[in-house]
Amino acid sequence: MKYRILGKSGLKVSVISLGTYQYGGSWGKEYSQKDVDSIFAAAEEAGINFLDTAECYGVDNHAERLIGRAIEGKRDKWLVATKFGHERKEPQKNSPAWEVSQIQNQLETSLRLLKTDYIDLYQFHSGPDEIFDNDEIWTMLDKEKAKGKIRHLGISLNRTKSDNEAYQTLNALKVGAEVIQLKYNRLERDAEGKILPAAEKMGLGVIGRVALASGMLSGKYQSINEFSSAESRAKKYKPELIKKLQQEIEEIIKNELPENVLLSQYALAWVLSNPAISCVIAGCKSAEQVKINAATADLEIMKKKHKFDI
Repeated sequence: MKYRILGKSGLKVSVISLGTYQYGGSWGKEYSQKDVDSIFAAAEEAGINFLDTAECYGVDNHAERLIGRAIEGKRDKWLVATKFGHERKEPQKNSPAWEVSQIQNQLETSLRLLKTDYIDLYQFHSGPDEIFDNDEIWTMLDKEKAKGKIRHLGISLNRTKSDNEAYQTLNALKVGAEVIQLKYNRLERDAEGKILPAAEKMGLGVIGRVALASGMLSGKYQSINEFSSAESRAKKYKPELIKKLQQEIEEIIKNELPENVLLSQYALAWVLSNPAISCVIAGCKSAEQVKINAATADLEIMKKKHKFDI
């Protein structure tokens, strides 16, 4: 495994991090504790030390509950990132929870379920600018940092509003945030315009997510219709856009994909080849997928030296 420093936070994170969105049931599979324990054991063996989760991955913090049991007794092996700003009481339905008292309750719940005394990275979760500008939230979080319950603050940017992302990135340091998380992949590169250059100039750590373009770069789907059959994707990607992206994927496979490298591995490595990116979130359904993702760190494309490499 390779490691990079996560910007001003100083956290030394594995370039491949463990994504846990799927534990909430959003990938059409219910994960047992045994499943999650197996994935975490494989990740630890591969040298992965950073995990990303959230308060709304599953009803009543279900993902955090599974993770807490998986890392119990091994807390020193993991850097834990979670988020705040929502509640989920029904499947696939989040409710905003941005009152200061609600966020404090979320923090305490996350600490309890993750079976830890502190969160390494606590992230503002895709909130609007008017909430971001609420000084009372950041004042409260600073007090929780002083108590040792939070080590570092971050912003998980709203992937649908580029103006919103730019505003919050440019003002990250003002609210004490040292890290941003954003959508970035070989097919969707809007972040290269304003956000990544600004983050690099400001010394922010950057976590890349959706590296496989919601599955388009997974190598799993053989046709446009197969990819877009899921209702959730049909809402995000119109047929004409999917057709255009499919053509681009064919060009990537033909002209860019190295021999004996999986498309999914290339997609992760491509994100990490940008020196502004500290690490990339890689979701996985099994221990075997963990091993495949982790092997990305040894690919030739990853052997370029960047200032974050250590």
